[in-house]
Amino acid sequence: MTGTTGGMNENPLDLLPEVLLAGSAVLGLLLGAWLPRRRQWLVAALGLAACAAGIAAAIRRAAAGGGPTAAFDGAFAVDAVTSTGRVVILAGTAVVLLLGLAPFRGDARESEFHVLVQLAALGALMLAGAQDLLLLAAAYLLASVPSYTLAGFRKDAPGTEAALKYFVTGALLGVVMLAGITVLYAAGRASAYPALGGELPRAPAVLVTAGTVGLLAGLLFKTGAVPGHFWVPDAVEGSSPPAAALLTTLPKVGALAALHRLAAVPLAGTRMPWDELVAVLAAASMTLGNLAAFFQTDVRRLLAYSTVSQVGYLLLPVAVATRADEAQRALLFYLAGYAVTNLGAFAVVCALPGARTLAGYRGLLRAHPGLALSLAVCLLGLLGTPPTAVFLGKLEVFTAAFDGGYAWLAVLAAANTVASLFYYLRWIRPAFATAGGPGPGPLVRPAALTAYAAAAASVALGVGAGPVLDLLGGPLAR
Repeated sequence: MTGTTGGMNENPLDLLPEVLLAGSAVLGLLLGAWLPRRRQWLVAALGLAACAAGIAAAIRRAAAGGGPTAAFDGAFAVDAVTSTGRVVILAGTAVVLLLGLAPFRGDARESEFHVLVQLAALGALMLAGAQDLLLLAAAYLLASVPSYTLAGFRKDAPGTEAALKYFVTGALLGVVMLAGITVLYAAGRASAYPALGGELPRAPAVLVTAGTVGLLAGLLFKTGAVPGHFWVPDAVEGSSPPAAALLTTLPKVGALAALHRLAAVPLAGTRMPWDELVAVLAAASMTLGNLAAFFQTDVRRLLAYSTVSQVGYLLLPVAVATRADEAQRALLFYLAGYAVTNLGAFAVVCALPGARTLAGYRGLLRAHPGLALSLAVCLLGLLGTPPTAVFLGKLEVFTAAFDGGYAWLAVLAAANTVASLFYYLRWIRPAFATAGGPGPGPLVRPAALTAYAAAAASVALGVGAGPVLDLLGGPLAR
């Protein structure tokens, strides 16, 4: 039976990718208590199998057609946004698990790291498909709590500071988000998005505005956008590179999908100027992120501020979710391109654990030419250089902003893109220097192979974008 807001559908197969990942996490936790330390990698292997099976299930569900549905009494949507989120998040989870194999091999808590990665990814998956305020709150907590632990997983001074700042910011904005959900529930007399879409336009504007701002605060924290960005540089710098790769990628995919769904369904007919607010936040995020990244010398902080600016671009299609027909596919394609390219850049960082600063990458081309080329592809990809996926993603996003009546925002985004060339080249230049410096140090080969694959995937997704874009449209579940 197809689930709608008017009927009950509790078929677990509608959540098969999520069930597979949850089952893998629980089983991995049990296995970790019994496996000898030298066999803990089997927990990661189990997670990789769950990710592969989940991606296959998501693709099969999308290819089967049949239109969007809403499962579990309308609380969870199964549509193009959810399917894309599943593929991107599960593929990203697999990359993070691979990146964590070498640095945590033989660690006393190796299995715990792999389980926490899967639980954080599960929260991101639920964020992407949530179509009920109560489920959205639960997904926020599920995506946040494991991430706090991952940020301080090594229990050293930088990691503890990173986890503390991350947790305090998340707890504060999480309470604000829960307050906003309460206000929206009172104003709309419902928690399901379709029901709210019918009630909120008639509710008092003050209540709708207050509730929306509170809800937005929590989701902006998950994306790392202004003003919820304060945790990003310290958490990324202080955590291990695999955890930093997760923090800057997977929660953003789920939260941005949730923002798009909120803009397109429950808030579409309200009198609150949702689009104008998101447009201002997008402008602030891209500009502040780029300005802060200009003179960073630590590669992790540079990537942290880079991800703040990238969120600014990703908020453009959210601002025009109800104004431009191509907003949804622009957002989803950009999310996919950003995820693979950003994970590729962090894979390079994982491959060279001894190189913490830009100067530490001097002579990379001479020592490891393949890794240097992968770094250049990923950094220029984040810039938006053809033929990488982010180039076409930015083109789609700028077009959606123009069509949605925000030409000034598209122009500002283009100017920020040009400005970001400066700090990306500051990293590429020493990497391609032919003389000077002792070299970047020893190479972690599994991470290097992951970087090669990510760079190739970024280019392949950009070259073969046509068929992918055709799959990203379609109506949302109601």
